[in-house]
Amino acid sequence: MGSLGFSTGALAKGDFKLALQQMAGKSLSAVELSALRVEELPQLMESASSLDLGCYRYVSVHSPSSFSADEEGRIVELLHSCPKNWKIVVHPDAIKDASKWVDFGKQLVIENMDRRKADGRTADELARWFARLPEALLCVDLAHAQQLDTTMTEAYLILTRFQDRVCQIHISELDSASHHYPLSQGTMTAFSEVAGLIPKDAAVIIESRVTADNLESEVAKAKGVFEVLPA
Repeated sequence: MGSLGFSTGALAKGDFKLALQQMAGKSLSAVELSALRVEELPQLMESASSLDLGCYRYVSVHSPSSFSADEEGRIVELLHSCPKNWKIVVHPDAIKDASKWVDFGKQLVIENMDRRKADGRTADELARWFARLPEALLCVDLAHAQQLDTTMTEAYLILTRFQDRVCQIHISELDSASHHYPLSQGTMTAFSEVAGLIPKDAAVIIESRVTADNLESEVAKAKGVFEVLPA
């Protein structure tokens, strides 16, 4: 397992500064700055250059999960102000014009989708997105993959087919309505079945909705998914 940390949206919905305060001093080495709603992105981008993120080896921004074709150009423009060493995670089904995203190259990270979505869920669907965005990397959301296929076969197919693109993992419990919750033992066991296929340098981002008091216990559970693997 590579760097480990939280999505700010999991700790404090819509308030990345509060989430960063909650993560401070917890020996975490990765962070995903969440701007899942269009209105959250301008403030995050305005603050990007002044945020003290020196303690994190891996930083990503989660771009808005839904936007109109009219909003897409402005979103791409704002995201181009990210530091070049930050990754940009995007939901493929949100993209209206892939040509607007090509210039991000390897900074762009496509995420596999849950069963609510009509695209980006399976290895075959992801392959079509990588044909449009040939340099893009991959964020494997294990909960999305498990919800789509509880046997974890689709997760296996995604991880084996695109292993060289995997730079980030999302980990959490997901209910039938696709809400994120703390990890259960059953989910940890399911995820551990494919954990050995995850590149050792991939960042693990926890998306479980937890309070500040439960942050460290969720970190321990996330580590538990990987603890049986060889060092």
